[in-house]
Amino acid sequence: MAAPWKSALLILLASQAASCVNSSEEEEVPEEWVLLHVVQGQIGAGNYSYLRLNHEGKIVLKMQSLKGDADLYVSDSTLHPSFDDYELQSVTCGQDTVFVPAHFQRPVGIGVYGHPSHHESEFEMKVYYDTTMEQYPFGETAYSDGTEMSHKHAYAPEDASQEEESVLWTILISILKLVLEILF
Repeated sequence: MAAPWKSALLILLASQAASCVNSSEEEEVPEEWVLLHVVQGQIGAGNYSYLRLNHEGKIVLKMQSLKGDADLYVSDSTLHPSFDDYELQSVTCGQDTVFVPAHFQRPVGIGVYGHPSHHESEFEMKVYYDTTMEQYPFGETAYSDGTEMSHKHAYAPEDASQEEESVLWTILISILKLVLEILF
């Protein structure tokens, strides 16, 4: 009786893995994003690699873990963000994306953390400049360079939903890893 469930679970997991691989190969970015830089690196388990972002405006960091699991932590208050001290984060298995708002103080600290579940992690991070114009609830507009912005704004609701989605995916993948570990 358990054999059909095992095979069904394996088929489901294989199809999910195949769709994840296909979606990461077809990386599409909006026309408004301008590629500034590509960073590739390796990081050992439990270690950090730090980068500094000096470019003004809205920045998008898209990091793909090529091997292992690298996580992304961003801060405008420290140049050495960690899982204990950060403003923005993305800690998924695979593609990690962080939207750095224009109002963040420069330089912005970027920490890439090698998750301890893998001996070594390899990553590729693409840094984009987002040229879209920001819209504010009371009719004010400001360009991405922040010239009309005089104070920090609260995180947008889409940032919260992105964090919730990231947490849900992390939990789902952890559960699947546990089920696979139990089965095999």
